[in-house]
Amino acid sequence: MKAMVFDACGGPEEIHPAEVPTPTVGLEDVLIQVKACSLNHMDLFVRRGPAAPEAKSPFWGLADVAGVVSEVGAGVDAWRPGDRVIVNPALSCGACEFCRAGEDSLCVDFKILGDEVPGGAAEYLAIPARNVQRLPDDFGFEEAAAVPLVFLTAWRALTTQAQLKPGEDVLILGASGGVATAAIQIAKLAGARVLAVTSGAEKVARVGELGADLVFDRNEVDFAREALRSTHDRGVDVVLENVGTPTWKQSLQCLARAGRLVSYGRTAGMIGETNIRELFVKQTRIIGTTMGNRREFAEVTRLVFARRLRPIIDRVLPLEQLRAAHERLEAGAQFGKIVLSVAS
Repeated sequence: MKAMVFDACGGPEEIHPAEVPTPTVGLEDVLIQVKACSLNHMDLFVRRGPAAPEAKSPFWGLADVAGVVSEVGAGVDAWRPGDRVIVNPALSCGACEFCRAGEDSLCVDFKILGDEVPGGAAEYLAIPARNVQRLPDDFGFEEAAAVPLVFLTAWRALTTQAQLKPGEDVLILGASGGVATAAIQIAKLAGARVLAVTSGAEKVARVGELGADLVFDRNEVDFAREALRSTHDRGVDVVLENVGTPTWKQSLQCLARAGRLVSYGRTAGMIGETNIRELFVKQTRIIGTTMGNRREFAEVTRLVFARRLRPIIDRVLPLEQLRAAHERLEAGAQFGKIVLSVAS
């Protein structure tokens, strides 16, 4: 089959087309003919390295996949060739104490499709049948491919981890990214007031159109100071943090007493400065989160398929232009998700 691969870690120039073996279907697997897939910041980290193990070369990424079932394993009864599906990219063992408790993303062998195992940047994908969900006939493959990782991450972060309540204030960083554009909608659906941080006048306007109540341009203002000012120095109840080192201190500073900082990423650094005295005096909660479980995936996709939440697509490119997609995401030029269409 055809795939867009890299043989060594480095810049976007490492990505190239190649013929790779079509994956074999295990007993409990389905083989999916990929119709569309999409890019996440995770793909930039995977491509950059530091080094790809030889066992992974060539490697192809992309966690988000929508397509059609092509073949089913002998132990699979729920799916038939021709079924339209969307893929849950959170891979778990199904047997450890956390999986048995329904907490797949805490699995001791947790993986994300396209991170430690090859992903959707190819014509076919083999995946455990428990990781696919039916895609409604009136929902397009390209739109569906913009959903899985970002909506699952945002849903768990705000509803399960932050336990966001109606009337609360939530500050969302990196507001033009895939998870953040999903989170803004989820927070509004929950009845919260949304403060958002992005850069540039055009993105500020688009984030406002998406539903954010206040939008701060990080190039023009100190977002922590503005968040405090907008809450009359009380602070916000929740900060959804994905940047890391450059914003960590400010994110903590603008929290209200008993506020919750939920961290799901580190796009600009892994070490954050923390004032420990302020942490215990304000009784701040710092909560980590990643992806989600199958119940949460079903909950959030139900709302997406009902059109109560909407995937934001920056642009659709053919899979052959994956290198250009990486370059656009790396430059921070996108708003929402970059989707790749896979020719049949």
